[in-house]
Amino acid sequence: EIIVIRDKYGDDRRTSIGYDEFDISMEDLIPNENTVIAMTHLGYIKRMTIDNFKSQHRGGKGIKGMHTIDDDFIEELLMTTNHHYIMFFTNKGKVYRLKAYEIPEAGRTARGTAIVNLLQLLPEERITAVIPLKEYKKGRYLFMATRNGIVKKTPIKDYENIRKTGLQAINLREDDELIEVKSTNQKKDIFLVTKNGMCIRFNERDVRPTGRTSMGVIGMNLTADDQIVGMQLDTQGKYLLFVSENGMGKLTDLEEFTVQRRGGKGVKCYKITDKTGDVIGVKAVDDDNEVMIITTEGIVIRLSVSDISILGRITSGVKLININSESNITVASVMKVKESEANTDEEIIRNLEKELDEEDDGTGEAEEYAEDEEDTKDDDLMEDSPEDTDEDSEE
Repeated sequence: EIIVIRDKYGDDRRTSIGYDEFDISMEDLIPNENTVIAMTHLGYIKRMTIDNFKSQHRGGKGIKGMHTIDDDFIEELLMTTNHHYIMFFTNKGKVYRLKAYEIPEAGRTARGTAIVNLLQLLPEERITAVIPLKEYKKGRYLFMATRNGIVKKTPIKDYENIRKTGLQAINLREDDELIEVKSTNQKKDIFLVTKNGMCIRFNERDVRPTGRTSMGVIGMNLTADDQIVGMQLDTQGKYLLFVSENGMGKLTDLEEFTVQRRGGKGVKCYKITDKTGDVIGVKAVDDDNEVMIITTEGIVIRLSVSDISILGRITSGVKLININSESNITVASVMKVKESEANTDEEIIRNLEKELDEEDDGTGEAEEYAEDEEDTKDDDLMEDSPEDTDEDSEE
């Protein structure tokens, strides 16, 4: 019967089966799920799944987020997707890039992988900023600040093609280094703080966009013996936390700093005395944050922001860490802790998701490049910078 059907209805095959050529990458095989990236002060990094953060009831203690060696702590904790770019900026003005899925996944209590095993860093390079990026959107910018008061705003699209060996993000003078990089959207105020206790606040629109290879413009007019110790944004916290090299510190409300034009000398924000020493760092914080203070001997103290006094601009603050005045030990740096032991897992994930949403939606108006800025001599840029000062800037 089957033979009869074959003979009556059989004909040649009308379709063909063959090989087809199409491009498929490793990334196409990786689910684009939310993931958490954690990086420590000493340079260990890892990728964790959201499943590592269990749902807890209100008032829970949370669980340990990362096993760290002595004197190490989580400095960067951010939520991305597996397909996000992670940009790493160094003190030498270079930028490196990884996809989030290229960072090895590890368990919650694992230490992670040394960042030097993932990026081709030079011996003298250290990471000064980490920026997550979903896509190179028009209207988003990278805002950079250097030790000598130079600032630069460049469209993020200028950093779309980054080699494995890195890319020069900003041209620096020999005696200068990149200290901070922020992702902005034309809507933020910039705070620059110096070691001599001066601070300037200006809107980022005061800085015209320039190309990737440019040096930038004067952000703050510094005296010969001064230098920038930190750059913060008005959206990062309600207060500025100032810490001095002899362990003194204070909180000052952002509202005490009026907006000026870039290039000015700024206003007094910290009273320097023999007892305090120079300002070594500044962080924008909220009441529920925690900070780490690290000394030159590697001693680390963890403080709740709510335990630090809120004082006016022209004050020195209170003792935050006891340092023997007869020793050569001083405070080396202050860091904002990204994962508080007091937070539950739900709070951590909620805060990270909020940052992820802000990164996805926070685009502003695209602005044209400054005319011929890339070819302008640095001296011309200095002459173009106003020197606005407040009445008390010389206090």
